Amino acid sequence: MSADQKTVVLIEDDRDISTTIQSVLTGAGYRVFAANNGQDGRRLIQAQKPDLVLTDMMMPRMGGFPVLEFLAEMPDAPPVIMMTANEGSRHKAYAEMLGVVDYLRKPFAMEVMLESVARAIAHRPSL
Repeated sequence: MSADQKTVVLIEDDRDISTTIQSVLTGAGYRVFAANNGQDGRRLIQAQKPDLVLTDMMMPRMGGFPVLEFLAEMPDAPPVIMMTANEGSRHKAYAEMLGVVDYLRKPFAMEVMLESVARAIAHRPSL
């Protein structure tokens, strides 16, 4: 791993989507750690101190909103991009209130996701 390689924690319960996103991010030079629910995702966030969290909204055991609430309490929390197939504007408003930097509606093009990831990491204040 190079010193400037950025780390992403991906939290996504759909195995096919997770595998695709991991492959695309790894191919773009990111170091990726994946969890299939929010509980495991929280543990990865604490252990890996990622540069970005990319999380699904609706998942078993713990969804994306509790992850956002957890991150809101963290000092120097990484930026978060939320992914969802949900069309509800209330969900988007709540996610934005909790600090997400982008909100991607599934299905989305991988290029759109990569641009969002690069933007979010580039605008993160240096620690």
